[in-house]
Amino acid sequence: MQKHSLIAVAVALLAAGCTLAPHYERPAAPVTATFPTGGVYDHQPGASGTHSANGQAAVDIGWRDFFVDQRLQQLIEIALKNNRDLRVSVLNMQASAAQYRIVRAGLFPAIDAAASESRQRTPHDLLVSPLSPTISSTYSVGLNASWEIDFFGRVQSLKDQALAQYLATAQARKSAEIALVSQVASQYLTVLELDDLQKVTQNTLATAQESYRITKVQFDNGTGSELDLRQAQTVVETASANLQTEMRLRAQAENALALLIGEALPADLPQGMPLSDQSLLTDIPAGLPSDLLTRRPDIMEAEENLLAANANIGAARAAFFPKVTLTGSAGTLSPTLGGLFKAGSAAWSFAPSITLPIFEGGQNMANLNLANIEKNVQIATYEKAIQTAFREVADGLAARGTYDEQIAALERDVAAEQRRLDLSTLRYKNGVDSYLSVLTAQTDLYVAQQLLVSARMERLQNLVTLYQALGGGWIEHNGDQPRPADAPVDYGAASAPVAASAPSAG
Repeated sequence: MQKHSLIAVAVALLAAGCTLAPHYERPAAPVTATFPTGGVYDHQPGASGTHSANGQAAVDIGWRDFFVDQRLQQLIEIALKNNRDLRVSVLNMQASAAQYRIVRAGLFPAIDAAASESRQRTPHDLLVSPLSPTISSTYSVGLNASWEIDFFGRVQSLKDQALAQYLATAQARKSAEIALVSQVASQYLTVLELDDLQKVTQNTLATAQESYRITKVQFDNGTGSELDLRQAQTVVETASANLQTEMRLRAQAENALALLIGEALPADLPQGMPLSDQSLLTDIPAGLPSDLLTRRPDIMEAEENLLAANANIGAARAAFFPKVTLTGSAGTLSPTLGGLFKAGSAAWSFAPSITLPIFEGGQNMANLNLANIEKNVQIATYEKAIQTAFREVADGLAARGTYDEQIAALERDVAAEQRRLDLSTLRYKNGVDSYLSVLTAQTDLYVAQQLLVSARMERLQNLVTLYQALGGGWIEHNGDQPRPADAPVDYGAASAPVAASAPSAG
């Protein structure tokens, strides 16, 4: 009776496709239910002019609608086609899909066609009859089949593990594409920042050179001191050195941008917008931290890896139970090649086997312990991904709530420093002040202008980073249907469509 009950349970498990994997429960998010409030978080900017998010979440905003600069849009488009890191992530996803199909094949019987010939010599002393030939031949043609009956879900668990790993690489590919959009935009803004810094330095240098020329004339005529001359020269030399630094950084930033897009910057790019005219969406709603679980592909990747580790426990548990394998063959067998397909040459064999582990030196238990440890590692990794995402969004919101007032203050500072320089120059020309007051005012104005340019760039880069942190950058236009994470995209000759037998990842 017990034997029949065991068989019935095994058949039921096989029919239901059950495994011994633990029931999966998503770990609780190790963050608060809302993003921080109060202080800088309560001063979030509204829409920038007519450019508004209109309450849409970042995942629903196309990158062409977030970035309005046509030059930047074309650079992003080129990068999505050419970037080598993105190609590698696509190829990794395709390799994982192939691995999934390899493991999944273990659920089905393996059938092979086989043909063989064997010749054998038997010593005279062992012959049944003295008239029997000492050399005999055997020819066979037929089909061989083998199938592991997955009573305890070992192969099913391995298949579930491979599937989850494939879906994780699909999310990694999606994360890489979103990050690439953000990286191209940030690098483009860096180039624009260096353009503005060069303009500030060139203007400062031109003013300093004119002041130096006048001071030198006065020194040559005996009406000015060498101290004033050398003070004027320090501004010229400092600005000249800064200009060379900025020119070098500008060239290197353009090289970095070319690396991201995968080719040299095309000569026919549309005219771009200066840094001060870049209009990015400033009012994207942050939503709730729980929204990040479905918006951030890196979090979904971490959860798929956790699911893979959970399935691996099922395979490790199944190793403690019997392994049932059916093997068989059917075909024809004949001592002569010509008799293979004659009547009476049919032959078959059926050889079921069952293997029960008795002593493995602790290997199975160690594998199970390892599987449980690896799951705990993936739980911690998943929780860390959520915490990292929470922090990135919170940091972006904190910065977004401060940059507008910071820039406004810096603009007032630049205006005040400019007025101070004008007054200092007037007082120096009238003999009221020394040239040191002009030099100090000129240097302070230069620093204030540099700080203003950097703050404008940092504000824009923060908006780009926040857009990415909230999951934006996957769709091209507002209203587009989001592609599955494993959807084939034409990234050039190195990319090939993923086979349809690999399930799509959202």
